[in-house]
Amino acid sequence: MTADRLRRAGLALLLALGLAAPAGAQDWSALDPEIRALLAPYQDRWAQIPPERREKLLRGARLWLQLDPRERAQVRERFRQWRALPPERRAQIRQRFRQFQALPPAQRQRLLKRWRWFRSLPPPRREALRRQWQRLPPAERRAILEKRRHLREQRRERRPPRP
Repeated sequence: MTADRLRRAGLALLLALGLAAPAGAQDWSALDPEIRALLAPYQDRWAQIPPERREKLLRGARLWLQLDPRERAQVRERFRQWRALPPERRAQIRQRFRQFQALPPAQRQRLLKRWRWFRSLPPPRREALRRQWQRLPPAERRAILEKRRHLREQRRERRPPRP
């Protein structure tokens, strides 16, 4: 699966969870037959669903229709995993997602770059790094994070001003 299609699949999942922004929702009768089939469980209450939520559902359905069967199976599995999480864990993930979205674009890009690097490592190496981090006492983890933050600020201060 290409990175772009995987991103779209993830976005479809987020849309289904109601985490994306609204545009302009439509009346049920104006929907394409394929989309109506996907959203059939909502037909009876479609008019009562807020327009923002309807638009999220529509965008998710449109993205779903663009996925091939293998990608759909992956999204279904991820959604099954999501539903299996305790409500507290899902709330925590939603909160972290909102915090990530609130970050400045440069910081989001930096985090995504690090995440991609970590994901590029062989699974045994990733697991070793996770265990190593988890074995550190919380105070030591905080000290490492604070040192990184301090170094970032120093680099930022040394940069020449942008024109």
